[in-house]
Amino acid sequence: MTRAGDERARRNRALSRLRSAITLGVWCCSLLLTGSAGAKAQCGTDHIDERVTVDHAYDGDTVTLRDGRRLRLIGVDTPELGRDGKPDQAYAVAARDALRGLLKEQGPELDLRLDHTRRDVYHRLLAHAFLRDGTSLSAWLLERGYGTLLIIPPNDWNARCYAAAEGRARADKAGVWALPKYYAIASTRLQKTARGYHLIEGRVTHVGKSAHSLWLDLEGGVAARIDRKDLDYFPVKSWADLVGKEVMVRGWVHPYRDEMQVRLRYPTDLEVTTP
Repeated sequence: MTRAGDERARRNRALSRLRSAITLGVWCCSLLLTGSAGAKAQCGTDHIDERVTVDHAYDGDTVTLRDGRRLRLIGVDTPELGRDGKPDQAYAVAARDALRGLLKEQGPELDLRLDHTRRDVYHRLLAHAFLRDGTSLSAWLLERGYGTLLIIPPNDWNARCYAAAEGRARADKAGVWALPKYYAIASTRLQKTARGYHLIEGRVTHVGKSAHSLWLDLEGGVAARIDRKDLDYFPVKSWADLVGKEVMVRGWVHPYRDEMQVRLRYPTDLEVTTP
């Protein structure tokens, strides 16, 4: 390999940890290939189930359609606007305004691609949404750092492309990724008062199982929980092999008894950072 080629390879290895949302099994290869194949992948759809018109962008990831239905975008979670006297989260207004601006520029018509689950607990329509030129709204928001990746199975179509889009924003420190709140924090430094979305790094000290869940205990009293119904999504041959390894987990943290817990729902919520 030439010196220039060796330098490119070194840079690619350095960026792979940010571009990949997981480094387990074939997922590692898939995400790296997705990221390198197209620097600005649109995450286009394989078919269209419905064409709709947007009436109003409620926030960065939810819009009201002209027929009165409310549509929640699959694959992305943008910061929350303040309600009941609470302040807006950072980038909440920016994400909403960016989506409004995009729809004003490109037109309010969207093509929808449905997934396995059609409604969420709030009775909102769930779908992958695309502009008429094929641009994915979720990928567009993720690549610019207006939100974070959110995959809730079984709605995992296009997960790898969305993960690659978010990975580019993380690598560039775009949008929310420039905020200290979104920096990965060591599990030993996570405060008991911590709430909300976090990226947490730590060493796995124990793997346990209960009737309904598998648990990854990290140093510092942090427990990552995976429901048994979601385990089949994770390409892990032996969970016990993770003991002693450094991992990064992501999700919403909350206290439970004397520890902090975070639920992992999909492989993109877990990254092994040491071999």
